[in-house]
Amino acid sequence: MPVQLKRLNSNQADFTRQLDALLAFEGAQDANIEKIVVDILADVKQRGDAAVVDYTNRFDHLQARDMAALELPPSELAAALRGLPSERRQALEEAATRIRRFHEKQAQTGWTYTEADGTLLGQMVTPLDSVGLYVPGGKAAYPSSVLMNAIPARVAGVLELIMVVPTPGGEKNPLVLAAAALAGVDRVFTIGGAQAVAALAYGTESVPQVDKVVGPGNAYVACAKRRVFGVVGIDMVAGPSEILVLADGSANPDWVAMDLFSQAEHDELAQSILICPDSAYIDAVAESIEKLLPAMPRREVIRAALENRGALIEVRDLDEAIAIANRVAPEHLELAMRDADAWVEKIHHAGAIFIGVYTSEALGDYCAGPNHVLPTSGSARFSSPLGVYDFQKRTSLIKVSQAGAQHLGRVAGILADGEGLPAHACSARYRLES
Repeated sequence: MPVQLKRLNSNQADFTRQLDALLAFEGAQDANIEKIVVDILADVKQRGDAAVVDYTNRFDHLQARDMAALELPPSELAAALRGLPSERRQALEEAATRIRRFHEKQAQTGWTYTEADGTLLGQMVTPLDSVGLYVPGGKAAYPSSVLMNAIPARVAGVLELIMVVPTPGGEKNPLVLAAAALAGVDRVFTIGGAQAVAALAYGTESVPQVDKVVGPGNAYVACAKRRVFGVVGIDMVAGPSEILVLADGSANPDWVAMDLFSQAEHDELAQSILICPDSAYIDAVAESIEKLLPAMPRREVIRAALENRGALIEVRDLDEAIAIANRVAPEHLELAMRDADAWVEKIHHAGAIFIGVYTSEALGDYCAGPNHVLPTSGSARFSSPLGVYDFQKRTSLIKVSQAGAQHLGRVAGILADGEGLPAHACSARYRLES
C-alpha cells in the first residue's frame, strides 16, 4: 500500500492553514500521566529509597531488596567498555573524542574590567556541583545520549555526574555502560521513570540530590522533569524528533528519502518534511520512499510517522523555502543543495544546520561533534542546543571603589526615590562623603 504522504503547494490559497495544521503538536499532558507522576514524586520525596525500590520493582519487573542492588559498581562499567567488540569500541571512542573536542571550544571563562575611578566589574563562571543524567534503558538504549550529555558536563567542570538508566527485566545495555565509563560518569543507578527523576531532584538516602537533570525520556519522564523544575534545573522538555530537508533537486533522491526515514523511525509522532521548488524531484523522492520503505526493519513506525506528520512541500523558489524553514524552526535542517554554503546565513531558526548533500543528519546524531540534544516544536526560535554553557553558572562581580560610590550612590539614590524604596536610597547614600 503506498504511503499516504501529504503533498502541499505554497500556491494553494489555504497553504498557511495547512502548514499550521501540519506543525501543530498537542503537547498537553495526559491527565492520567500527570496524576501518576504527581503521586510518584510526592511518594519518593516522603519515603526516599523505599519508594524508588518499590516503583522500580513494579515497573521494571525486578526484585531488588534495596538501593544497593540498584547501583552499578565502577568495575562493571569498565568491564562493559573492555568487553565491546573492537570495531564498536573504536567507533564509540572516536565519537567521544570528536564530541569532547567540539565542546571544549564552548568553555567559558570569567572576565573583569576596571573603571577610571577604580571600580571593578565582571563575571565569574563556575560549574554546577552535580548533574543527573537520565538515559532511556532496555531495548530503547542510546549510548550516544550518554556521550552528548555527560561529556559537555565534564568539559564544564561538573564535580559529580550521576546517571540513572532503567533496566526492564534486568536487561543492561553494554554500550550504554561502556559510554558511561568513557564519559567519566561517577555513579550509575539502574532506576528509571518519574521515580528516578524524583530521586535526583529531591535526593534520597542513596541517590544524591543534583543541581540539574538532563537527558531524554518518555512521557512520564518529561512530565516529571517539568514538575521538578525550580527545585532543580532541567535541560528542556523535548517533543518528538524533527527533520526538514530543503532541496534544490540536485541530491540523490534515495539519500533524501533515507534522511527523512532517519527521523521518522524514532516514533510515530516524529516529523519529516521535504521542501523543494522542483515538482519532478519531489515525485522522485516519493518514488524512492516507496522503493526503500519495504526493506526498513522499522517500516511500520516510519510509515505511521510519515502519514501522521510528514509532508512533501512544493514552493516557488528557494527563497520561499528558506522563509518557510525559518517559520518552522526545525530541530534538524538539511540543506541538500549544490551551493548550500550560500544559504546558511539566511537561516535564522534551526537547532542544527546540516550543510551540503554529504552531511546526513545521522552524522550529527552520533559522531560529528556538535550536540544532538536540540530544541524541538519550534523552540529553536528562542532556544539553543545543549552545551557546556548549560552546565555552568555566571555570577556577577561588583567591587565599587570609594570614589565610585560617590557617583553611583547619588544615581542609585535618585532611582530608589523614584521607585518609592527609601531603604534602598539610604543604603546607597550612606557611603556618600559629606
